[in-house]
Amino acid sequence: MSNNEEIKQENPFAQELPKEDNVNQEENIQETQETAEENAEKSDDKTNEEFENLKNQYVRLAADFDNYRKRQAQERESLLKYGAESTLKLILPVLDTYNRGKKACEDMEDSQQLKENFEVIFKQLFDALDKAGLKKIETIGKEFDPNLHEAVMQTPTSDYPDNSIIDEMQAGYMLCDRVLRPSMVNVAVSE
Repeated sequence: MSNNEEIKQENPFAQELPKEDNVNQEENIQETQETAEENAEKSDDKTNEEFENLKNQYVRLAADFDNYRKRQAQERESLLKYGAESTLKLILPVLDTYNRGKKACEDMEDSQQLKENFEVIFKQLFDALDKAGLKKIETIGKEFDPNLHEAVMQTPTSDYPDNSIIDEMQAGYMLCDRVLRPSMVNVAVSE
């Protein structure tokens, strides 16, 4: 007895299919394989198309970022090159006043008028710098602050409160809220 016959005897449900059914079953298997291959090809095409789309998006994004980086570099360079433009525009009228004062002083013999001309020029210059954000640090009579002042002298005295500023050797200035140069001061200390 062959193996098939043994299986048939052991399995009462095992029936031999007619040859037509075997052919149909083989055709179905072949159609299923072809359909699976077509679906795989479609899936591969779809995956390749998605990959190309993502690749194009990436290339565009990289180009946009590179352009952004170049624009930022140009803006930084421009800011460094022309950043003082507004401040210089504020100082130009001071130069004009200085030139007028210089011409007026050529024939002047009155020292009081000369002093007044220089006071006008100084006030105009300081007003222009004030508009640009420069502020003078207050010192005389104020308490010593190491963030704003530099103590170059200490004078023992009982005439002033301890740690107060009694004299300014060199003016200090701030730009908005940043110290450009601290004031050089003489500080009172108790005797």
